[in-house]
Amino acid sequence: MPSMMDIQERIIQLMAESQSPIVHRVIEQITLQKSKGVISSELVAQWCQEFQVSPIELALACLPVAACYARVPVSHFYVGAVAIGKSGTFYFGANQEFECDAIQQSVHAEQSAISHALIAGEDGLTDMVVNYTPCGHCRQFMNELNSASQLKIHLPHSQNNLLHSYLPDAFGPKDLNIDHVLFDQQYNGFTPSGDALEQAAISAANLAYAPYSQAVSGVALQCGEHIITGRYVENAAFNPSFLPLQSALNFRRMQGLEGANVSRIIFAERSAILSHQSMTKSLAWHLFELQVEYLSL
Repeated sequence: MPSMMDIQERIIQLMAESQSPIVHRVIEQITLQKSKGVISSELVAQWCQEFQVSPIELALACLPVAACYARVPVSHFYVGAVAIGKSGTFYFGANQEFECDAIQQSVHAEQSAISHALIAGEDGLTDMVVNYTPCGHCRQFMNELNSASQLKIHLPHSQNNLLHSYLPDAFGPKDLNIDHVLFDQQYNGFTPSGDALEQAAISAANLAYAPYSQAVSGVALQCGEHIITGRYVENAAFNPSFLPLQSALNFRRMQGLEGANVSRIIFAERSAILSHQSMTKSLAWHLFELQVEYLSL
């Protein structure tokens, strides 16, 4: 897997090419944060006042920096996104592709930003800011959010559009009688046990969102001294569902830990009508040549 250096090189190049004082300030802060792709609500408020811009204008200016986090060996097409939490915090996201595995394993930029916010503990989103118009996959994925009916989409050429203007007559959770949706608090009733990494994987599965299949799952990665977790997030349209290993890999990237060696992977899953064990094992082997340790919940 490419090291964090490729992100750093893109950021350095952007710093040299951009004449935007906001971009320069964002890059300086990201560097101080050791490449963590998040801007606190306090800094957002401070910079909006300093540069005399709105939060949306600030987020639009952040998009070139967010796009530096893309991993695109297949398309070479860099998409950056900023999910704005109810707290006012900015969460970066970017598209990610994995060579040597199925294209269905890819991460879309909006998914990346949403999962980043979810794993960070945000309880809802107000806005999605992205440098290219969301594809149908991402529109459907965003329709699962607890704020879907109010969520606004902002593009460089068009702002303040409701998600449902991009997804008219939408099919979603309500059509399947689901009213406890993504970013609502989840708890699946498992008791964590085992060593620290096993407990982390089980805790991640506890927070997974799988109202359609009940195939809740979570993953934990040992990344140097850090434990990174990811959780399964399902979708009413099924295919835009987001797998736990992608969730963890994305959070690792957005936390600036891309260069941290992954030495162990635990995948915890409840037995159900479907399983993501084989896809998880495939990607883990192609990226790290690691065997996934499996916990049946």
